[in-house]
Amino acid sequence: MSKINFEKYSLPSIISIGLMSMVFWLFYNPVQSFTLSIPGSDNRPDSNNAQNELVIIGEKFIQYAEHNSELLGKWTRFRGADLDNIVKDKTKLINKFGNEGPKILWQVDLGEGHAAPVIYNGKAYILDYDETNKADALRCFALETGEELWNRSYNVHIKRNHGMSRSVPAINDNYIVTIGPKGHVMCSDPKNGNLLWGLDLIKDYKTEIPFWYTGQCPMIDNNIAIIAPSGTKMMLGVDCATGKVVWETPNPDNWTMSHSSIMKMKIHNKAMYVYAAVGGIIGISAEEEDKGKILWKTNAFNPNVVAPSPLYIGNNKIFMTAGYGAGTILFEITKNKDLFEVQILQKYKPKEGAASEQQTPVLYDGLMYTILPKDAGANRNQMVCTNPNDGKNLVWTSGKTNRFGLGPYIIADGKFFILNDDGTLTIAKVSKSGFTLLDQKRIIEGHDAWGPFAIADGYMLMRDSKKMVCLNIKK
Repeated sequence: MSKINFEKYSLPSIISIGLMSMVFWLFYNPVQSFTLSIPGSDNRPDSNNAQNELVIIGEKFIQYAEHNSELLGKWTRFRGADLDNIVKDKTKLINKFGNEGPKILWQVDLGEGHAAPVIYNGKAYILDYDETNKADALRCFALETGEELWNRSYNVHIKRNHGMSRSVPAINDNYIVTIGPKGHVMCSDPKNGNLLWGLDLIKDYKTEIPFWYTGQCPMIDNNIAIIAPSGTKMMLGVDCATGKVVWETPNPDNWTMSHSSIMKMKIHNKAMYVYAAVGGIIGISAEEEDKGKILWKTNAFNPNVVAPSPLYIGNNKIFMTAGYGAGTILFEITKNKDLFEVQILQKYKPKEGAASEQQTPVLYDGLMYTILPKDAGANRNQMVCTNPNDGKNLVWTSGKTNRFGLGPYIIADGKFFILNDDGTLTIAKVSKSGFTLLDQKRIIEGHDAWGPFAIADGYMLMRDSKKMVCLNIKK
């Protein structure tokens, strides 16, 4: 470093230099070019670039094999047909894995992600990302054997960002609807893979893709695909047969898309679609006479990252939670004549009661079950049982020796099936009195096993970040 020779300067000059240096030191901001770090925004995808990318939705198709099955079991969408994550199939399931562990019927490699499958009449469907060909791919498999039957895809460039694909299709007899990581909606015929229509949410609705790509799972309601672009329109209904948009909901507050999914509820005897966007929570009419009309909204719960979906707990009340310290809100929808209003009942941080970072809690037999986030204090990462009308009132916790991660949990045959981040599968008894561990086994030698389960006819589909396996869990 060069030195200043003060001997050649007069005393007034030296004083002036000193004063100028002091002023510079006082007003210089060394972090003026820094940007605020928002949870989850690392490597955030550039949605603006996607507007210039030519994507021909569903352009490619490969038929591998034909398949007929006598199985009639179904898991038709995110959280199942009743949106409660409870398997209604009467098949008796195992209580323990046995000495050799559960029988893995088949497994398949997937692109890195957390997308999960649906099951329909002996076939499994998943929206995968083909990293080799750089394409979103709807893949259809025979549930009993794992044989791939067909593949419907389209090229789109996705950079790895804690996984890529992460949504669950919606399916019925005639239609299967998917949403890709960059907001490409595709509707196909599940019987043969024929393309019916596509919709680009970024180009058509100026959707801002969330931090870790699209996590919203589509819904099919009476053969209408329900999607929340959260761009120029908040929500819309698309005729699955034609691709025609039959109704749209405005987005006056410019709320943006979250990782949460739309839940259908009946409140004050009125059917409505409830969605937690980045900006607030909104209720939109699902009734024919005013479908798409905004019934109520609240910005009382507005975290930057929202992954769980709204949970209806009965008596016109909704439970909503999120991670990164956001905690929980419990609110009631009241009605005065035709006017719906939101009344906040509880709002608290994760250390104070039931909360979740990624998965949506399960309501069963009057109680609510969830796995607490890592910032929940002494009870962090434990499964807890709570009174849904008072989220701070914990009935029991799973204890320090039974902690879990961000993976899914589901109720089937009176048991919890819980998947830990590392691929460890836990079976526990559903009980109001406490957590009872039945068995535990590591199934997949992987990590980030966050994708939801699908169970039908005694077959369980589960995944980690790079592969999916099918287990026979019939008793």
